[in-house]
Amino acid sequence: MAEKGKLILEILVNTDRDRTRTIETKTGTVRMIPFSGIVKSGIMTGIVEDTGVDTQITNQNGVRHMSARYLLSGRDDEGNPCSIYVENNGWFTNGERPKPFRTVPTFYTDSEKYADYLQRNAFIGEGLRDEEGLWIRFYEIK
Repeated sequence: MAEKGKLILEILVNTDRDRTRTIETKTGTVRMIPFSGIVKSGIMTGIVEDTGVDTQITNQNGVRHMSARYLLSGRDDEGNPCSIYVENNGWFTNGERPKPFRTVPTFYTDSEKYADYLQRNAFIGEGLRDEEGLWIRFYEIK
């Protein structure tokens, strides 16, 4: 497993439980969880647009695939406006989610400063819940 290096992005997620939708089928369960949030990091500060959704599909074998897709909007560390699209995937078995759980993120950004850096797919994600809520953190791979 890849080791985490330098922290690059930190996101506090606010889920919208009232808008969460679930369907149960013969072959599995699909749960869609809308969310928003705030971004704190050395490269960007801003918000998670309220169009974010975490889609969790649990198949008949008990394997859960989590795929969260969302847009970060704000300013980079030089004050320039920027957006970062995130697709964050994780897989869990036996209905369990490790604490912290690990993910594989992909980034797209309009930031001239960070495009080459973020779009090279050399990062891992980590999710952990504390008293403030659910934190998603992205790290360079060591």
